[in-house]
Amino acid sequence: MEIATFGAGCFWCVEAVFQQIKGVDTVISGYMGGKIPNPTYREICSGLTGHAEVIQIKYNPQLVGFADLLKVFWGTHDPTTLNRQGADVGTQYRSAVFYHNAQQRELAEKIKNELDESGAFRSPIVTEITAAGSFYKAEDYHQNYYQLNQDQPYCRFVIQPKMDKLDKVFKNYLK
Repeated sequence: MEIATFGAGCFWCVEAVFQQIKGVDTVISGYMGGKIPNPTYREICSGLTGHAEVIQIKYNPQLVGFADLLKVFWGTHDPTTLNRQGADVGTQYRSAVFYHNAQQRELAEKIKNELDESGAFRSPIVTEITAAGSFYKAEDYHQNYYQLNQDQPYCRFVIQPKMDKLDKVFKNYLK
């Protein structure tokens, strides 16, 4: 198993997406990239800790490659908006790849540059590509949020469209 860590807005959304990808064993919502140890959700939301909401994935590289995970990552959020995804605004919602080794860094930078050069997005990609630091698991009520709360308005109106896009665009990646 290998580890990947992504920030792409609200971790509830990102978690729901990557839980559907074949080869992904576990997805844990948490925090990374900040300056205080063991932050709480309340502290993160203050915008003062510097942490991003992230998901940390354990995946089987024999079943899904890091490049494939990056395709899903960039294809299921807007990597051109700084510190924002839809109505979720703040540094904790920034687009970020926290790499765990040189190969992940090189691949993330290569694909980001290719997407920018191809004009895949109307604006330049602002995704931060930085070394992974300490990962702090989010509070239990954030884990498996979509699976446990599908009828909540946020899940229906924000997460469900991402799930629909998965079914259309990334069908061959699904479990």
